[in-house]
Parts: sequence; structure tokens; C-alpha cells
Amino acid sequence: MKLTRLVGDCEDGECPTLYITDRGTLAVQGGLLVDHGKEIPAHEALVEIPVDLIRKAIRGNLI
Repeated sequence: MKLTRLVGDCEDGECPTLYITDRGTLAVQGGLLVDHGKEIPAHEALVEIPVDLIRKAIRGNLI
């Protein structure tokens, strides 16, 4: 799968980032949430990103 960076909070690749894939889906990089009390399948994860990251992508007409 190819990821193309849409918007992120920094340039070094270790911050919350929103990507578009070559499959026409979005991928999100953020902090892994572990103490959430939800049952998540082993092949999935919950991540936390700033709301402003989505706002930047929308304002920039990226999504």
C-alpha cells in the first residue's frame, strides 16, 4: 500500500498525520490508545489525533 501525506503536525514523521492511500482510503497516525475499555479486534487499533488535524485537511481541500 502506498501512503501519501496529506497533513501533519510536524515534518519528522513522528507526529499525528493524515494520509491518503492508493486504495482511496484514509490512514491516521497518532498516539495508540490502550486504556479505553473498548473491545477492539486484534487487527485494529484506536489512535488519538488532534481535531485540528482534520480541520487543516478540510480547509486545505485535501479530503
